[in-house]
Amino acid sequence: MNNPEPTEVLLRIENLCQYFKMSGKSELKAVDNVSFDIKKGEVFGLVGESGCGKTTTGRSVIKIYDITSGSVYFKGRRICAGIGSYKKAIKDARKVLKDPSLSEEEKARLTAEIDRNREEIKKARFDHTYSDREYAKTLTEEVHKEYEPLLKAAESDPQKLAEVKRAYKNALHIAKNTKLITKIQMIFQDPIASLNPRMTVREIIAEGLVINGIKDKEYIDQKVYEILELVGLVREHAGRYPHEFSGGQRQRIGIARAVIMKPDLLIADEPVSALDVSIQAQVINLLNELRQKFGLTILFIAHDLSVVKYFSDRIGVMYFGKLVELATADELFAHPLHPYTKSLLSAIPLPDPRWEKQRTRIIYNPLTDHDYSTEEPTMREVVPGHFVYCNSAEEAGFKKDLGL
Repeated sequence: MNNPEPTEVLLRIENLCQYFKMSGKSELKAVDNVSFDIKKGEVFGLVGESGCGKTTTGRSVIKIYDITSGSVYFKGRRICAGIGSYKKAIKDARKVLKDPSLSEEEKARLTAEIDRNREEIKKARFDHTYSDREYAKTLTEEVHKEYEPLLKAAESDPQKLAEVKRAYKNALHIAKNTKLITKIQMIFQDPIASLNPRMTVREIIAEGLVINGIKDKEYIDQKVYEILELVGLVREHAGRYPHEFSGGQRQRIGIARAVIMKPDLLIADEPVSALDVSIQAQVINLLNELRQKFGLTILFIAHDLSVVKYFSDRIGVMYFGKLVELATADELFAHPLHPYTKSLLSAIPLPDPRWEKQRTRIIYNPLTDHDYSTEEPTMREVVPGHFVYCNSAEEAGFKKDLGL
């Protein structure tokens, strides 16, 4: 995408872990220590095979799941905080404290570490639970500041004063009911399962506005009609039910439901994977138009790498819960470094029979492609803006391949 380079970080994910309990004491590490940020106005593509943790990452950000450990910051506020890493640090410190040969200094250090982690747990629980309440307080204060001079200016005119008071009361009601998390909206993968079959299109799209405290029926209907026309439907569709629409139309309804809330961040979870190729292009173009119109920031989760390259500014590649490579779209396609990324790119079909005959699939086998017996891998910046999950030996090899 040829957009100006965004600088303001809207979403920052730090060491995100999402573990699910299995039978016994085992855990499924769906997302394991993932970190990245998304800048305001950009499209960040997240790709990888089925089961790699892409959707879980998106669902964790929007708080459908309570994260195991790590932090998610949105607009500078921590909205998700896990306590798993703090609990583990306390448990490990207590085990070491049982050693009778420890010096008094070491005991004091470990005790201080336990106390520090306890404090971190308190902070994490507070931020995770009350981030929306604190945001509503900030909005309420802003409304007070905005309307204070307006009320003073209208004191001499009783009619105008009544209008300003009415608008002030309405703005205050909305501010108190607004949650920070509603500034993040999600377009779900399945356009059938994500829509309530017992609700009309009007009710589905307007639900967020109603929850947000808006009661004016005429205002709600007007907004629903506007957004329907914006996504390529007509106002007559408002009275129909989801089963009366095609897959592409249902996805447009899902997009309308998300965009009507005027979000700062849109999480698009494989929004075109269940659609025909021609409809996919229409939906992608629609998202592009909405992005330009509303200045949306998008986390775009997908399988189709060719779609991701067209639509994204930067791309993160996930494998088995880990983020293995992160770079701009052009850089990733021009110089893929991680063997898994090369494998993914080799699987992209091209509409050219002669090219397809000579295309060679690269098979990724982590057991043979890596040797982590002497040093574990970490996320490293191989070249400016291009990060790869590797160890020192692999990093040196990548730099050699790039001629550095």
